[in-house]
Amino acid sequence: MAEKDIVTKDYIKDTEVFADAFNYLIFDGKPVIDPSKLHEMDTVEIGMPYGEGKTRVTVQKFRDSLKYLTAMEDENAAYLLMGIEAQSDIHYAMAVRNMVYDALQYASQVEKAAKSHRDAAKKRKLQINESDGTGENDKADTRPKAGEYLSGFYKEDRLLPVVTLVVLFNAEPWDGPMSIYDMLSVKEPRILSFVPDYRINLIAPSQIKAEDMDKFRSSLREVLLYIKYSKDREQLNRLLESDPQFRNLDIEAAVVINTVTNSGLKFDRKEKTVDMCQAVADMRKEERQEGRQEANRKTARNMLKRGYSLETVAEVLELPEELVEELVGCEE
Repeated sequence: MAEKDIVTKDYIKDTEVFADAFNYLIFDGKPVIDPSKLHEMDTVEIGMPYGEGKTRVTVQKFRDSLKYLTAMEDENAAYLLMGIEAQSDIHYAMAVRNMVYDALQYASQVEKAAKSHRDAAKKRKLQINESDGTGENDKADTRPKAGEYLSGFYKEDRLLPVVTLVVLFNAEPWDGPMSIYDMLSVKEPRILSFVPDYRINLIAPSQIKAEDMDKFRSSLREVLLYIKYSKDREQLNRLLESDPQFRNLDIEAAVVINTVTNSGLKFDRKEKTVDMCQAVADMRKEERQEGRQEANRKTARNMLKRGYSLETVAEVLELPEELVEELVGCEE
């Protein structure tokens, strides 16, 4: 589990993969989000919602990956905060988990706005005192209103939208709750009308139609396709034989596939790309060889127990006597 988490978290941090996932989610696969305009952010979310001073309780959560988008729109910078949670298994409280992440991010934005206003006020006061030494020329309209002072968030301030996406690196269909409403014991519409819902955004390989896979433009396409058909040997064979993208797959994507599907593939991690079709063929050839070796081992052991000579066993198995001795020795 730990290895799967490490591999998938590292993979989704790649800007090409990250942008690809959100372009699929938000823009139906159109390359609207430019990977070069994505910037890494600290994934630690800290909020202090309870108490004051020494009684203050700190809440700290760690996202898998958080990036902000900088784009030019009508000559103004437009920003969007995006986070991805990579899951190797289904998380049945994901709606609550993501809601906490997003709430802490919004709380962090409010705190940053408040700090910005405090710093600006200190700077303004210092400038006034340096100009006449009294501070009496501080204009009333520069002071915050009571509500603004209390919250630290001014009427004109705005928050950056936060979008969190869950990517499931697993062939199983997502059978967990998709929203807070799905997790509640109460289903009475009148009561629920007063309870805010929170839904998760999800990419799950088994629930993506085959024709929609081409909406992905990075190696995430091949990763999701392989996972989708990983439990169907015939479908996987057809995929690997017919899709040329698997002949030259990025090593990072190959590592993710091998790890999350437990495929047992062997390839040189120093190389930049992998021929997945050949890697799977080699793995299956090795499996057949191991199967034959195990069958020979059992036959040799049984024949020797029944009193047959080593020479006879070797003739029956058409193997050198030395190899028969090695097989029996491995079994023992």
